[in-house]
Amino acid sequence: MKSHTRVVVIGGGIAGCSTLYHLTQEGWSDVVLLERNELTSGTTWHSAAQVTNFGMNQTMVGLKTHSINLYKELRDDADYPVQYNHGDGGIRLANTQAQMDGYRHFASMARGMGVAFEVIDAKECARRHPLISTDNLVGGLWDGNDGDIDPASLCQALARRARKAGAEVYRNTPVTGLTQHKDDSWTVHTDQGDITCEIVVNACGYRVNEVGAMMGVHHPVTSMEHQYFVTEDIPAIAEAGHRMPLLRCPISDYYCRQEKNGLLVGFYEQDCKTWGMDGIDPHFVNALCPDDLDRITDVLEGAFERMPALTEVGIKTIVNGPITYTIDGAPLVGPVPGKRNAFCIIGLRAGLGEGGGHGWMLAQQIVHGEACYDTWCIDPRRFTGHTNVELTALKAIEDYQNEFRFHFPNEHRPAGRMAKTTALTPVLAAEGAEFTVVNGWERAEFFKPTPDFHVTHGFHFDESFPVVAAEVAAVQDAVGLCEVNGFNRFEITGSDARTFLDRMFCGRVTAKPGRVGLGYLLNHHGMLKGEATVANLPASDRGPERIWYGSAAASEFHDMDWLQSHVGADEDVQIASLTNDQTILVLAGPKARAVMQAVSRADWSAAGFPWLSVRECFIGYAPATVMSVSFSGELAYEIHVPNASLYAAYLALRDAGLAQGLRLFGAHAVESMRLEKGYLHWKADILTEFDPFETGLSRFVDMVKPDFIGKAALEKRVAAEPTKQLVTLHLTDDSAPAHGGASVMHGEGVIGTVTSGGYGHRVQKNLAYAFVDAGLAQVGATFDIDRLGQMVPAVIVDPAQYDPHMARVRG
Repeated sequence: MKSHTRVVVIGGGIAGCSTLYHLTQEGWSDVVLLERNELTSGTTWHSAAQVTNFGMNQTMVGLKTHSINLYKELRDDADYPVQYNHGDGGIRLANTQAQMDGYRHFASMARGMGVAFEVIDAKECARRHPLISTDNLVGGLWDGNDGDIDPASLCQALARRARKAGAEVYRNTPVTGLTQHKDDSWTVHTDQGDITCEIVVNACGYRVNEVGAMMGVHHPVTSMEHQYFVTEDIPAIAEAGHRMPLLRCPISDYYCRQEKNGLLVGFYEQDCKTWGMDGIDPHFVNALCPDDLDRITDVLEGAFERMPALTEVGIKTIVNGPITYTIDGAPLVGPVPGKRNAFCIIGLRAGLGEGGGHGWMLAQQIVHGEACYDTWCIDPRRFTGHTNVELTALKAIEDYQNEFRFHFPNEHRPAGRMAKTTALTPVLAAEGAEFTVVNGWERAEFFKPTPDFHVTHGFHFDESFPVVAAEVAAVQDAVGLCEVNGFNRFEITGSDARTFLDRMFCGRVTAKPGRVGLGYLLNHHGMLKGEATVANLPASDRGPERIWYGSAAASEFHDMDWLQSHVGADEDVQIASLTNDQTILVLAGPKARAVMQAVSRADWSAAGFPWLSVRECFIGYAPATVMSVSFSGELAYEIHVPNASLYAAYLALRDAGLAQGLRLFGAHAVESMRLEKGYLHWKADILTEFDPFETGLSRFVDMVKPDFIGKAALEKRVAAEPTKQLVTLHLTDDSAPAHGGASVMHGEGVIGTVTSGGYGHRVQKNLAYAFVDAGLAQVGATFDIDRLGQMVPAVIVDPAQYDPHMARVRG
């Protein structure tokens, strides 16, 4: 065995083999894979191995398309062909119009990635799959590229190609420990000796947290027992003359595909079972769990009703094996939070179907720092410290039980709720709050007019529409109060803090005491990495001079990793997280100043506390740090309060607001107002696939600065013609918003993709943001948006549809 290599990949299933192969494709040949037993001896060997193009967002569709194209290439390799049944087609069934709307949206989204889905009715479903009944069936989504692949030959083929490119694979080599050194390199300890490397990759399937523990981390991944059986031959299949399409049924929680002349039928039963939470037998290799068909009786009955042929055939084989789930069901592919030179590719519940793409994404990140797609939807840092074993298990069970039921917009499922709360959570609940979840935090979405008020989840505007409109009107005409918990907040100190931040941001960073600025961080490719506010707090009895860095609630681990990785060894910079110590109360509206003046002795006049100011003060007797910034487009104050004093500050503001007509408002109202102002959301509109000029943020870039991260790459991009531009679109139809991922059409061609959309209640317009071809991005240009299967006309308008000159914000 080598004593040194560049990368060690731990795990010989589809995740590890795909990563190893793609590292060689990106030009790194000095790489090694370690497998404790034989390749594919974990979950991979018993996978049902379905390969679909379906994904919940464009990144997932893109990596699945890469998988399919790679697998076709491997199938056609004359020297080592892989058994791949490509193009059998597959149907996802639906028994409600809301589900069909979802399928129409996913078809529009996939269209922008060059993938053709087809929405078909019940009769056509039965024509394409003659074994199914149309009872209680509305229609389905057809994926013509659906198929299945042989797991063992796939992984062997990837390993073979990686070896030919210079990689090495060591089987029967268990990893016994990991040691990280001061230079961030690693020593991987095995029972065959030690190997040092620059980078370690955890690709360990259901043993993910055994290796995680060696690094001192816990990953929010758990395993579920999953059963499928293979039937005896079915005459109708043998007589069909073609392979049967795959089937996925959210109505009865099962799937099936052809296996020889029978069917492989798998189940996602409600009485499901976690596996391995108390440890895994080290000898559990190429092994299965005991059969337990009694557990799937409920879903089996539904499968019998949908496919009566199943009642007339015997069972040949039963498989019950563990598959991994993350806390939100999506994989964890990317940097390990809080660690240097450590990556993971784990939680691949549909590993065979997606694994080719996941390894491709990860190899790009390791070699180049970023992938060609924005990978936030699979980034391990999208979760923070609340993701313990118990919470992960609850969410895994919920995801398993809803395997084929996608999340509707604004649908927040019940498992694991109240994981992160503040003292105001029960108070706002008593006020009628309907909550959304942001990185585990319970945040008010809107306030119900009556206790029995509820909304119907779907892709159209729902019953909360007039409620949100009233909340927006209160903010516009009087004053509103909103809790923003979980907002990411770092305190940055040290003699080099300002020069450090100046290097991190692509624009000017304000150094004036008592002032706040907004800025953007780029990666080394000149693309957008992050968005943050910087507030300069003068020295006071609460602390020395310091800088507060604030960013999106979900960015806590992401931004900390990025900032800390760029602090020089000789720089005096300290970064401390205050994210879980303080909460923001947003007071917004033309009467907000009067409320502030009633609860604080400070001068809140426009002259005494102008826009983009920050000061420490008291709200009543609650200590607070207040910033004059606005995400609503109205005069507003961000009131940062220590959690111990949050309720006191809330009561003071609530009582003082009574005389001014104060009303509580939630996240839906904020979303409506920010769309009208042209304000962007990180990881909705701000993506690593685009630079700041393409995203309409040129005013935040200072190319005259001597240097900043990404400047050299950005200069090259500026010299070239831009290909995309973010624009604001006004839809002529108000029945439904344009959801993120919807395709923007010019004639018959796709020229862009919607990033976010919603209704602007103050301007009374249905708005959307979209990246479109730069050559067509002029105000007044008209397009169609493929919204839920219908072409809806839309016109490009100015980004700031409400108060473009900022008169209301400045007060």
